[in-house]
Amino acid sequence: MDHWKAAKKVLRYLQGTKDHMLTYRRTDHLEVIGYSDSDYAGCVDSRKSTFGYVFLMAGGAISWKSSRQSVIATSTMEAEFVACFEATNHALWLRNFTSGLGIIDNAARPLKFYCDNSAAVFFSKNDRYSRGTKHMDLKFLSVKEEVQNEKVSIEHIGTDLMVADPLTKGLPPKIYIGHVERMGIMDKSLLM
Repeated sequence: MDHWKAAKKVLRYLQGTKDHMLTYRRTDHLEVIGYSDSDYAGCVDSRKSTFGYVFLMAGGAISWKSSRQSVIATSTMEAEFVACFEATNHALWLRNFTSGLGIIDNAARPLKFYCDNSAAVFFSKNDRYSRGTKHMDLKFLSVKEEVQNEKVSIEHIGTDLMVADPLTKGLPPKIYIGHVERMGIMDKSLLM
């Protein structure tokens, strides 16, 4: 796709979403839930993967990020685990921030986030290494420590429910809209 076509596509998207807004639902039980995802070697120039995470509270997004990974992953599991590392670091900050505000008493339980790669979830919860993981940078292994210390909990979720998917790759419109609505982003005309 040439640059002009891409620019027109972005402008059409912006025009179509100008009335969208973040929404939140009233709830008696406030809890932060996260979603972490990655593509695999999506950048055709550098072969680096793109990761994304989004954290929700009261049915709406409160924090999110999409960025290219700093390393070249050699497998989908590694790309997803690097995304888990980024999400874990942010989850720890969010956990401290929300505790400091006194709006959520989450000191006693781990902050939960979801990953759609079962191998990355399994790797985060056990002490075993394999030939496919022993080369990983030590800093990424801090995820295992935070899971063991029950600061975070990483759970598997199906790809069809992966809310962070739009942050890592292009999606068909129907799937994209479903994920965006799960982030709490709605057209304000539908709320009136």
